[in-house]
Formats: sequence, structure tokens, C-alpha cells
Amino acid sequence: MIKAASLFSQVLSLISRTAFEALVRKHNAEKHAKGFTSWCHWVALLFSQLAGADSLREIWGGMASCGGKLCHLGGIKKAPPKSTLSYAGKRRPSALFEDMFYQMLGEAQELARGKKRKFRFKNPLYSLDSSTIPLCLEIFDWARYKRAKGAVKLHLLLNHQGYLPCWAYISDGKTGDITAARLVSLPAGAIVVMDRGYNDYILFSDWCTRGVFFVTRLKDNAVYEVVESREVLAGGVVLSDQTIRLTGAKAEDKCPHLLRRVVVWDEKNQRELVLLTNQFKLASATIGAIYKDRWQIELFFKALKQNLKVKSFLGISENAVKCQLWSALTAILILKYLQLKSQLGWSLSHLAAMFRMNLMVYEDLWSWIDDPYGHHHAETPPEAIQRPLFPIA
Repeated sequence: MIKAASLFSQVLSLISRTAFEALVRKHNAEKHAKGFTSWCHWVALLFSQLAGADSLREIWGGMASCGGKLCHLGGIKKAPPKSTLSYAGKRRPSALFEDMFYQMLGEAQELARGKKRKFRFKNPLYSLDSSTIPLCLEIFDWARYKRAKGAVKLHLLLNHQGYLPCWAYISDGKTGDITAARLVSLPAGAIVVMDRGYNDYILFSDWCTRGVFFVTRLKDNAVYEVVESREVLAGGVVLSDQTIRLTGAKAEDKCPHLLRRVVVWDEKNQRELVLLTNQFKLASATIGAIYKDRWQIELFFKALKQNLKVKSFLGISENAVKCQLWSALTAILILKYLQLKSQLGWSLSHLAAMFRMNLMVYEDLWSWIDDPYGHHHAETPPEAIQRPLFPIA
């Protein structure tokens, strides 16, 4: 039996229209709307991400070709014109789509809580990193990064329970990683893992005071004294495990807390990794495994850039760029949600590709994500089968 709505329509039904309209009123997003509703704008942005539309023309053409299927997308009567999409991208506040990301995040996190954890400790584990998205400075003149380059930066906090982005911040390319890190609110007991670019002793001291644990790499020029050395297993990946005190110029004033220095062997790259942490209860091998799992945030950025539209933009204004980036983050949350719900064991890139090709297919969404290759359609009646244009003699 053919279902009454497309896969795209069923995905949109996951979003509460009541909550969406409340956000529209909160941000006064219908001001200067000229009949183009926030919901229609939101659907067009998600269509661009999930269908792989590269331009306003492709959004209009793709939605216009869907015909009567648009009525199942929340009452949309026709595809939005290119000029209307361009005007809305410049005028409608991107904060609306930022709030939509966090609304969808709550649904995905609830599902991820039931999944098996990789580590045995109960502390929530996060990765913090950023990715720079280059822009043409001649077109995006507001996004000056270097003398002749433009860029925006996407700062992200990834929750390792389900590997979902749980905090995001979009800045210009000149904003430092440490500046963004100070904006993150982490609960006491959380463990955050990051690369060497986040070394800041004032930030480390603040986390120590608030009961937040961190794992990062120690800078090569760090000055410290060894307070205690612990024995390590001979022949293991851990080469040394020490308690240290920072003694560099002003370092002790900035971070007077005792820290832990763990040296592990990276077999893949044949090098030593010198890790710094304020977590003393976990085994040294676990500290090394935590840092290794930081690679998941790099894979997340790779999946975001390969499967969604974050490298070419539909508008040149700062607001339009932010609208598109927030819609991309929401789209990958939707794909992650479907991946968690499915029993098939999708890779994210395969799911994105298959969903893109079947976006407007009339199937039951939950049956499709478990068996996308099954024959779910109704049998085609014999009278509906067309004769070949050139019959074989």
C-alpha cells in the first residue's frame, strides 16, 4: 500500500509545529515576511540540505517538480521563488533556525541515552573543536579572516553518547578557539577532550575549580616540575604517568592546580603523545583512549562537509550564511536520529545518499530506514503499464 506522505514529509512531522510557531513569535520572524512564512522558509532550507540543492534555482526547481506532494509538507501550496528565498535569507533572523537546532537536539539526545556507552566510566564525555569554512572575501566582505581571505568558523561540542553535536557557535574566522571555549557551559563531572590549540591555563584553572575534567595535549614548550611519578606497565602503550606543577612565567598564578602528565605511544603514527589532564582517578590507558576518541569530532566535520551544503552558500549576507549553517546542523541531527532509530546499521554518508535519492518517495519512514531495498510499493495495475515506444519486431 502506498503511504499518504513522502519520507520528507514524515521527517518534518518530527518537528512540533506548535513549538515552531512559538519560536517564530519569540524572534518576530514574520516581520517583513510578505506572505512567505517562516515554515516555508524552514522547509526550503531543509530541502536544500537533504536533497543536495546547490542554488536557489535548484531549490525552486526541485520543489516545483514535486507537484502535489508539496501539500504534505505543512500546507505549502507552491515552490518559493528565488527572489523570495533570497530576501528571506537576508531578513529573517538566523536565531530562529538556531533555536530549531536545539529543539531537534533534545529529541535526538533522548534517543541516544539508551545506546550502549563506549567507556565504562559514568562521566559524560565531550569533544571540543572548530572548523574553518573559507569564503571569497570579494563577495563575503563582512567575513574578513586574513588580508586577502574570508572565512567563518564553526565551533562545536560533540557529545560522545551518540556522537551528537550538543553546542555550536558560528563566528568570523578571526575568533580564537579559546574565546569560543569560554562560552561553553559544561556540567560538573564532565570530561572534555580537545587538541593543543585550546591550551589556556586560565581556562584550565576555571574548569578545575568547577569540577570539569579535561584531556588535551601538552605544549612542547611548557615548563613544569614533576611532583610524583607512578609506575606504568612495561611494554604497554603508556610510557609515563606523572603529577606535575606548572612553573612557567605566570603559569603557576594562572593555574595553581596540580595536573597529570601522561605519555602514550601512538602506534599508527609512530610517535609519543604527551597528554595533560586534571583527571586523576581514571587509568592512564583510559586517558589515552579518551584522547584517541577525539577523532570522532574530526569525522563529524568531515561528514558534515561531504554530505550537506556548508561549502557553497545560497546568499552572501552574514545572516543568510548563518541560516544555512544552522539548517545543515539540524539536517545532520535528523540523519543521526534516523541512524540511531534504524536496525540496519547505516553509515551516515550512505544514509544521506539514499535519503537524498528517495526524499519524495511515498514510503513508511520507519520501515524504509530498516529495509530501504524492500518492495514496499503497491503493485502497479496492468492497465497503468505503458507500451514501449519502439516495440520489438
